Amino acid sequence: MRTLSRFLHDYGDSHQNPLNQWIHFVCVPAILISTLGLFWLIPVGHWLGLSGAAAEWVNGATLLAAVSGVVYLKLSLGVFVLMAGWFALSVWAIQSVIAAGWSLFWTSLVVWIAAWAVQVYGHKVEGKKPSFVEDLVFLLIGPIFVSVEFAAKLGIPVPHALGSQPEKSAGGH
Repeated sequence: MRTLSRFLHDYGDSHQNPLNQWIHFVCVPAILISTLGLFWLIPVGHWLGLSGAAAEWVNGATLLAAVSGVVYLKLSLGVFVLMAGWFALSVWAIQSVIAAGWSLFWTSLVVWIAAWAVQVYGHKVEGKKPSFVEDLVFLLIGPIFVSVEFAAKLGIPVPHALGSQPEKSAGGH
């Protein structure tokens, strides 16, 4: 598996344009949260015969987060903690939509489609295809990249920001 530094460097290759970066700062979190909102609607707990809170919390989103968590943990403990924070924020947003009485399906779907449409525009401006076209794992790297680059733009010293050199990985890319 490539190193975190290598993934971020490779992802950054198609995210050099400042407008495309800002689009990603908004749209990647929107896509993450709305994707989890859609997966939240997959009632795995009910299918397994669970009841009550267990049935509600064992769903497509929590299972997707658990599987993704393994990938994030392999990259680093820090990435795992970062993405656990993103998951917690997503759950808060999902629960807020539900508490407001809005349709989680339609809210998530509209946000998901709109955010992807804007991302496509960002890559048109960039003049490069999205990284995930080459490797679907980059769908998991986007939120890490956005977190690192946004922190760097705020002046927070973070490892792996654009401009830093990638580590060499065994087996290379």
